[in-house]
Order: sequence, then C-alpha cells, then structure tokens
Amino acid sequence: MGGPISFRPKSGSIPESPGVYRFKDDGGRVIYVGKAKSLRQRLNSYFADFAGLHPRTQTMLTTAVGVDWTVVGTEVEALQLEYSWIKEYDPRFNVKYRDDKSYPYLAVTMGEEFPRVQVLRGAKRKGTRYFGPYSHAWAIRETVDLLLRVFPIRSCSSGVFKRAAQIGRPCLLGYIDKCSAPCVGRVTAEEHRSLAEDFSDFMSGNTGRFIKRLESEMRQAAVEQEYERAARLRDDLQALQRALEKQAVVLSDNTDCDVVALAEDPLEAAVQVFYVRGGRIRGQRGWVVDKVEEVGPGELVEQFLLQMYGDASAETLPREVLVPVPLPETEAVAELLGEHRKARVEIRVPQRGDKKALMETVERNAGESLKQHKLKRASDLTARSKALQEIADALELDQVPLRIECYDVSHIQGTNVVASMVVFEDGLARKSEYRRFSVRSTEGDVASIHEVISRRFKRYLEERSATGELDAEAGAEFGGGAEPKAEGEFDGGAEPESGAGAEPEAGGEFDGGAGSESEAGAEPEAEGEFDVQPGIDPETGRPRKFAYPPNLVVVDGGPAQAAAARRALDELGVDDVAVCGLAKRLEEVWLPGEDLPVILARSSEALYLLQRVRDEAHRFAITYHRSKRSKSVKESALDEVPGLGPARRQALIKHFGSVKRLREATAAQICEVPGIGPLTAETIVSALKGQST
Repeated sequence: MGGPISFRPKSGSIPESPGVYRFKDDGGRVIYVGKAKSLRQRLNSYFADFAGLHPRTQTMLTTAVGVDWTVVGTEVEALQLEYSWIKEYDPRFNVKYRDDKSYPYLAVTMGEEFPRVQVLRGAKRKGTRYFGPYSHAWAIRETVDLLLRVFPIRSCSSGVFKRAAQIGRPCLLGYIDKCSAPCVGRVTAEEHRSLAEDFSDFMSGNTGRFIKRLESEMRQAAVEQEYERAARLRDDLQALQRALEKQAVVLSDNTDCDVVALAEDPLEAAVQVFYVRGGRIRGQRGWVVDKVEEVGPGELVEQFLLQMYGDASAETLPREVLVPVPLPETEAVAELLGEHRKARVEIRVPQRGDKKALMETVERNAGESLKQHKLKRASDLTARSKALQEIADALELDQVPLRIECYDVSHIQGTNVVASMVVFEDGLARKSEYRRFSVRSTEGDVASIHEVISRRFKRYLEERSATGELDAEAGAEFGGGAEPKAEGEFDGGAEPESGAGAEPEAGGEFDGGAGSESEAGAEPEAEGEFDVQPGIDPETGRPRKFAYPPNLVVVDGGPAQAAAARRALDELGVDDVAVCGLAKRLEEVWLPGEDLPVILARSSEALYLLQRVRDEAHRFAITYHRSKRSKSVKESALDEVPGLGPARRQALIKHFGSVKRLREATAAQICEVPGIGPLTAETIVSALKGQST
C-alpha cells in the first residue's frame, strides 16, 4: 500500500455538495463512514496535513486504500444515509454504542390473539408494546403483580395456556382473580384485548382516568351498601397508587421526554438515558462506547441519537429530547426524528428549572456508570495481565512491569509547586504507598521531574544501604559521590494517602518534608515528619517502602520529561528501571532518547492501564496542590499579624474573599467583620501594608 497519497482523489473531482463518504480497506470492507456539509472540504482535510491528524485518524487512513462518496440533497438525507451505511457495514473506525448490560422490558404481546404481559430482553419484536427499560427484572414483576389486580390479563406461557384450555381449568392466577382466564372462556378475546389495552394505557402514563373510575365505582358501591365490592375496589385503587409510587415524579404531568447525558474520558464514554412519560421516570438505560475516533461531546450525542432512534417506532419516540450540549446538526437531527415519529420532535439543552436538575441527575448516573465500567475492567485479572504484557512488549522491557510508579507535577504559574508519586502493583493501585513532594525548583516541569526522581531514588539507595543491600561505598558510588543533605531533606516520610481513596485533605496527611521548604535547620510541621534514621521506620525498625524499586517509571509529559527522568536515574547510577512519558494530548508514549513516540493501539489494555495510572497521579497531585494553595492563601499573609487567631483569620478571608482584597480594604471596612475592633483593624492594615512593601 502506498499510503493515503496513493488514493487521494483530485480536489476538483470532489463535489462541494452535502454527502456521505466511505473509506475501504484492501479487502473491500468499509472501515469508516462519515457525512459532510461539503464533501470537498471534509475529504481534503484528511489529506492536507497527515502529520497533524489524530493518531486514530492516521491509522484509519493508512489502513484504507480507497474512498468513495454519494451526493445527497439535504443534511437530513445525509444523516439517514450515514445511519443506513453504518448499520449495513458496521465500520470498525466508527463509534459504536453498546449496552453496558442487558436491560429488561415490560412487554405486552398485542400481536397475539390473547395478549400476554411478560419480561423480555434483547431485540424488540414486531407487534409487541414495550415499557421501560427497567434496572432489574424484579422491579417489573412487582409492578405487574400490583396491576394484575386491576387489569387481570394473561401472563402465562403458550404451553400453560394451551394445557389449561384442554383440561378446562385455569391456573392459580385465574382462581385468585389475577387473570381473567380467557383460556377457559371466562372472557372473550375482545374483552381480554380491551383489558390489555387499558393496561398499556396505564403504563403509558394515562393513569388519571383509571384512578377516577375506581374511586367513582368504590363510592357508588359504598352508597349501595355493597361493602365487600367497595373493599375490593379500595384495594385495587391502592394497588394502582403503589404502582405509581414506584415511579418518581420529576416533571409536570404532561411531560414526555428522554433525557440524555454523557460522561467521558479520552478513551471511553458512557451515556445514560432516563425515559420520562407523563412526568414520571418510566425507565433508565445505559451505554458504554470506545472512542475510536476523535470526536467532541456534541458529535458523540448526535451519533448516539441516530443509533438509538434509527429504528424506533412512532409510539416510542417522545415529543422532546433533552441533551447536555448542542449538537452539530440539531435541526437536521430533529427533522429526521420527526419523520420517524410522524410529528415534531424538539431537541433542547435545558438551562434552568426542573429539567436542568434532572439533567444533572442523569449526568451523575452517567459518571457513575463510567466509573463502575472502569472498575470492572480494572478488576479483571486477565485484562490486567494482558495490559502488563502489552506494555512490556511495546517498550521492549526485559520483564513485565509488576510495579509501576507514575509522577506528575502540579502548580499555577510556578507557585506552590508540588508533585505526586502513585504506585500500581500488578495493575492495581497501592494507595498506602502513594507519596507527595513539595518541589523547590521553579524552573519548570522538566526541572521539577528531575528533582523529584532524584530525591525518590536517592532515598531508595539510602534505604538499600541501611538494610545492608549496599555497603557505604556502594551507596556513595550510586549517589555520585555527593554527601546527603541535611537530615530530613528527602521526602521518604511523605505521608501515604490514608485509607482507600481518601483525599489529601484527610487529617494527618502532611507533606512529610518532601524537599523541606528551607534546606538545613527547618523545623518540621508536625511531630514525626522526619525520620530519626533515614530509611528506617522508628516504630517498627523496618525499612520504608522507598527501598522497593519500580520496574517502570511513568512521567506525565512528553520527550522532555521522559529525558529528565532518565537523566536523574543515570546520575544516580540506577540502570535497572525503565522510563517512559505519557503525553496527554495524543496519548503518545515517549521513550528517552527516541525521536518518535510509541503508538499503542487505541483499544489496547496497555493504553488503558497507562492512562489510568497517569490520571491517578494527576488527581493526587492536583488535590495536594489545591490544599497547599488554599493554606498559603488563607493563612500565610495573616500569620504574622499579632493577636490574630485562626477564627478571626478565617472570618476575614470569608468576608473579603481573598488576602488581595483585604489589603485594599480600609480599617473602617475591616471593622465590619464580627470580632474585629478598631485597634485590631489598624494593626491588620499596618501589617499587610508592611508585607506589600
């Protein structure tokens, strides 16, 4: 294959009309389908700057050997043809939504002579009305059990129904009045179908007329002193009310809409849909998708709507679809859905009120769905083993990296620079061994990475020496002959992340002197912050975990950061630890000294694991940075004001919002803060002005 240039069509041969295009591989298989307002502009973008394309798009182009297109008249026709081709060809590079579980539906088989209510999963059948989907099958059965008191339609299988008709005796449900027993002729086929239609109407949200009818019949029976019948009607009414209580009221009674929300990361996305009918949530459903192409949230939602409603019947489409972000072709998608529904469909982004609140709820569900999907994938032993082996193969490591350490630097314009170290063993996070560092270097991320790696592995060498693995001379040799700095300078005592998933703000989690703010003689912030003997736990006498080296060091960044980490290890003589950098923009893996990155397969378990490690390091770094920045902003400038305690410092910051605004305030304005008198206000003004000068 000659690459994309070999099959690039002449620019003048491509029409400027709307249309749909297909890329094909050497076997004639369609590997990507796309639509465009202008085919010429869209197709030329693939070939104009190949190096500037996303790696996944580059892979698609190098796999393809040809492209063709079909011109259409309108954008709606383009959407229809794109959906038809995606469904027909199932292209490997298009986004494909898949259910994150098999959802059960409440189904009424209106296509049969005697309609049956049952739980169904999978593909929808013609002639059957569906309600839901529900999260659990038991939720459907509870609802059906309540409603069969009022709408006693058949729920038995065909075999049971035929046998009852043969022997002339109904099943148990027929005897307890939860089935009208059409099998033995208690009701005619027309009467039974009428019951099934009433059942379907109730499930569709038309509940008011049934409740009013039962209330009226109950009162009439009581007036006529038919108390047993009135009691039965009362119980039927309570059954309907309990069935309604199981469906939360979220919007006004006449609202029919589907609420679509999205949660995503660079590799995957989760979509959740809440089905609202008659103002009540009737069902919920979720999908998870691998992002095999570079698309934004609006495009993801648009493609989801096309796939979800592409074959929908008119009765299942709502009047309104709420989406989290504007779509690239909102009007065209709305027109296409309207053709399916045979009535107008509105697509809106809720801005305020109950619909906005409901959208936020669905978004939280989508985020939780993505989180659970990732946890399920991370807990899969086979997937973890495959990921580690793929990393070893891609980076040409001598052994599988059973222990991976990842480092990330966080700061704002060079202030409050901190770094994090997270540890993954056998593909799982070891939060007890997380560490964090206060970085002294202000020369940028590259210098910060060099400093942190140097400090971490100096401590590693010290602890190896302390445990007898290295003698003093070997330790000096590995340390480059440099004497260690003042006791307590290195981070080894940086407190681990306490608990499973605890944030750095948790009580007792301090920086541990990771590069103490001043060199020698700095006072520790908390008792036990520094080790009495480097590398040895004073309580247990055992070596700290810094004595255990990783197989692979991952740094958040590109070739410069990877080179800095490698240089730090080389300076210390550590040559048995591999290094790589993971650049977030294009998810490229950089090896020190290499001119080109390692491109891992988009769907590989290796890329998924490296991304998860990198994101965890970023989370740990950013939370520590925020806590440190908050502390410095709220306390440092006011610490030197005599007679000002923690409570009044906090009250001042709460009143003015920041130290900067407090500096600009007059003594009279400061006196407005409860607990601050004129004398204290003058002291504060004088102290802050002295600091600013």
